[in-house]
Amino acid sequence: MAPRGNAFVSFITLLSVAGVVIGVMALIIVIAVMSGFENDIKQRILGVESHIVLFHHGGQITGYDKIVGQVEQMKPVVSALPFVMTQVMLRSASGVTGGILRGVDPERAAASIRIFEPFESLNERLTCREQSTDNVGQPPGIILGKELAGRLRVGEGDIVYLVLSMGALSPVGHMPAVKRFEVTGIFEAGMHDFDSAFAFVHLAEAQRILHMEDAVSGIDIRVKDIYKARVIAENIVASLGGYPFYARDWMTMNQNLFAALKLEKVVMFIILTLIVLVAAFNIASSLVMIVMNKRKEIGILKAMGATGKSIRRIFVMQGMLIGGVGTALGGGLGVIACLLLKRYQFIELSSDVYYITKLPVQLEWLDVTAIAGAALLICYLSTLYPAAQASRVNPVEAIRYG
Repeated sequence: MAPRGNAFVSFITLLSVAGVVIGVMALIIVIAVMSGFENDIKQRILGVESHIVLFHHGGQITGYDKIVGQVEQMKPVVSALPFVMTQVMLRSASGVTGGILRGVDPERAAASIRIFEPFESLNERLTCREQSTDNVGQPPGIILGKELAGRLRVGEGDIVYLVLSMGALSPVGHMPAVKRFEVTGIFEAGMHDFDSAFAFVHLAEAQRILHMEDAVSGIDIRVKDIYKARVIAENIVASLGGYPFYARDWMTMNQNLFAALKLEKVVMFIILTLIVLVAAFNIASSLVMIVMNKRKEIGILKAMGATGKSIRRIFVMQGMLIGGVGTALGGGLGVIACLLLKRYQFIELSSDVYYITKLPVQLEWLDVTAIAGAALLICYLSTLYPAAQASRVNPVEAIRYG
């Protein structure tokens, strides 16, 4: 009976090790994938949006050249890009849709906005009417988001019309202003909110059609350390004298999105930790069975002078050995799996459903350390009850009835 009992205990111990291995490995892979998604979304957002946006409570910033020069002189600042932004209706020969018009300086935008990196010459694409000297009738250029162009059913070289609410009075009432543009480029940010809404034109052209003269809607600012954007934004506003200027950083503008991603990461960590918790119950079960099978041996040890503390330490060490082996194997397999997924990317995602086609993986050693620590802590807690029971064994009764 004893050998069969020992074999069953060994089987339970193997199940415990396997449970810890699977739990730790699953945690590392899932958290790494979620971190990859978060980082990918962050990079895509910062490909269109700036780290800091400077606004004016009056709605428009006048004399912006002086302000841009002042901001760019600050050490943490990499670049400053004045822009004009408004909502418009876009019409083509095949469709009509709403969008957000953004006027930018091509020379500054080429170095500041990442979605323009694939374009060889942004100056030639974002032309304004005054620059079209070769052909007087040539319309200015406009760059559309991929999904926005798809809705309008247009490609490069096609004509689109911007319809603005501000227009002129006519005998039949207020008529909206209509401006003609040529599609000179199509960008893909990889985010639906950007690809389906944004249209870029030359800053001078946007100022002209909106009658803004020497004014802009705001100033996009890029900094060296994106995680210090909030502090830098406060310093920029303070250097400009405070009110009526105010600034918003990229984390504040996307606070809800990143809060949701963080919550999902925490929830997945808690859910997958339950796998390790189940394995911890197996560790406790195996230790309880060992205590029951080894009562006589425990009684002999205590009769020879072993203290309850030393007996308790033996069983805690045995349980931690099981947990340690499982954590080490699970951690190693999880890290290897993440490295393989990142290097070979053999898991493909449908482009019709997801905005990415490859599974993003970002292995962060702080996450790996936290997962390993949590697994070892759970394993340690699972050993306390069996170890306490073993330390309370009466040596006389154990030897007599063992």
